[in-house]
Amino acid sequence: MRAPDSSHKTSGSLNSGRFRRPRPLRRRKPRRTRVPGGELQTWTRWRLPLTREPAPPGSWWVEADPREIMNTVHECLEKTCQKLAQLSVDVSRIKAVGVTNQRETTLVWDKETGEPLYNAIVWLDLRTQSTVERLISKTPGRSKNHLKHKTGLPISTYFSAVKLCWLLDNVEAVRQAVLSKRALFGTVDSWIIWSLTGGRDGGVHITDVSNASRTLLFDIHSLDWDPELCSFFDVPMEILPAVRSSSEIYGRMRSGLLAGVPISGCLGDQSAALVGQMCFEEGQAKNTYGTGCFLLRNTGTKPVMSEHGLITTIAYKLGRDKPAYYALEGSVAIAGAVIRWLRDNMCIVQSSSEIEQLAAEAGTSYGCYFVPAFSGLYAPYWEPSARGIICGLTQFTNRSHLAFAALEAVCFQTREILDAMNQDCCIPLPVLGVDGGMTGNRLLMQLQADILCIPVVRPSMSETTALGAAMAAGAAEGVEVWNLNPDQLPEVTAERYQPQINTQESELRFARWKKAVQKSMNWETSETSCTSNGVDDERRPLLVPGPHQSGPLRLAAGIRLSPHGTGHRAGSGDETDPGASERTGLVKVLLI
Repeated sequence: MRAPDSSHKTSGSLNSGRFRRPRPLRRRKPRRTRVPGGELQTWTRWRLPLTREPAPPGSWWVEADPREIMNTVHECLEKTCQKLAQLSVDVSRIKAVGVTNQRETTLVWDKETGEPLYNAIVWLDLRTQSTVERLISKTPGRSKNHLKHKTGLPISTYFSAVKLCWLLDNVEAVRQAVLSKRALFGTVDSWIIWSLTGGRDGGVHITDVSNASRTLLFDIHSLDWDPELCSFFDVPMEILPAVRSSSEIYGRMRSGLLAGVPISGCLGDQSAALVGQMCFEEGQAKNTYGTGCFLLRNTGTKPVMSEHGLITTIAYKLGRDKPAYYALEGSVAIAGAVIRWLRDNMCIVQSSSEIEQLAAEAGTSYGCYFVPAFSGLYAPYWEPSARGIICGLTQFTNRSHLAFAALEAVCFQTREILDAMNQDCCIPLPVLGVDGGMTGNRLLMQLQADILCIPVVRPSMSETTALGAAMAAGAAEGVEVWNLNPDQLPEVTAERYQPQINTQESELRFARWKKAVQKSMNWETSETSCTSNGVDDERRPLLVPGPHQSGPLRLAAGIRLSPHGTGHRAGSGDETDPGASERTGLVKVLLI
């Protein structure tokens, strides 16, 4: 990846002198396995190294290069076709392409040149804290939930409209493009689909309802962009993409071996995981463990507004004439990222795979509690002022106890969300489906069952996000290689973890965790970290490696792009990293 040119600079934003030449792309050894139904699954990983030194402590900027996103998309497609050729499968059997992506990551580009006007601002980015405070200050009662009745979301650094406000306020190239009617806005799915369908030569500028519902500009009841919301954020509506369902033909691949193949599936990553877990019935839920943690519960065709700190989002709309399904969601910013922090920043382990063994050696945290609020606290607190804290240390505490406390932290954060979800829905969740890179850690999964006091079920195919994109693409009208009616879905093999500790012990540990959470709050404010315009002149953005893709193909190709949001040591060679699916290119091909 390369640093943006000078036209992308803003005051206090980029320091090209800190960037270095990227190391060569590393290709992982191909793997093969069997999935339910006897289908052959193959995949290849590519590790994309950092192109700059880690950001200095206190730098809350997290960015990705939009051009590198498209470079990795094209490489993903190339490698998928090569893999099919090795398996003696003609690429003409590919019926459709599906895209899944980080939902809130924000881009603006020039529709005439096809060039991005600034780096993509990633969901974890915190540069907009002063923007959030300014926006909240102009609401009646200074309420962060002022827009929740329309959007289902609080006003937070997490969501796209706030990032777009920052771009409009701070990047001259973006302002000028808006004034001259050349600017297009989108989340990562919009950028990919526009580029693949022709770009400046007739590219289709669209998004789906699951991604649109993460912007703070979208009315989740009318399923359309809302003029009042756009006015609140001073966003011109002409730069917004058209909103479509999650499963329909949006356009066709313009070039390459897949030229003419329809792009017919589009889902935000967590919605895709919900589909991939086949949570099509009201009350079903899944939790994805990656860089962050995301628990979604299907609430059916009527939105449930949370009274306990959760957000209401659109889960999916699988067809133009199909109803939209909603979900309650709890988002945790730091899950797998805490394991990488122990490895890369604290050097407690050499590889992420050692964490399970190290924690198992202790078998307890010995009263140590870890709140990894590196990016503030998301659900159910929505407290950006929080910062990470480790408490309960004694002279006997060692690295094994810290490793155990880190795993417990992931489970406790999930417990907080599940408790809020049970209160909002009035019906306790009987079982939790899980997926994502961290679910390969058996100790973590057992801890999660113990802390939730309910069974935890892990499907044999844990990459359900990519699978969900392919399912949506294959079910689209005009493609229809399968049907997603619940009575026609296949049985999925899974591993089940039952609670093994008594409820009293679980409640005691959870109560002490909540005490630690309170200690983590009110550490940081924009006044102490930023200049008056919200940009700290002493801090520089972290330009993350090019986003990474994974995608299943079952007579359909799915691409998942997920730029990670923290500074990682490049080239560590760690295949078992809990966030590996977000930090390495991952191509999956599923064949009948």
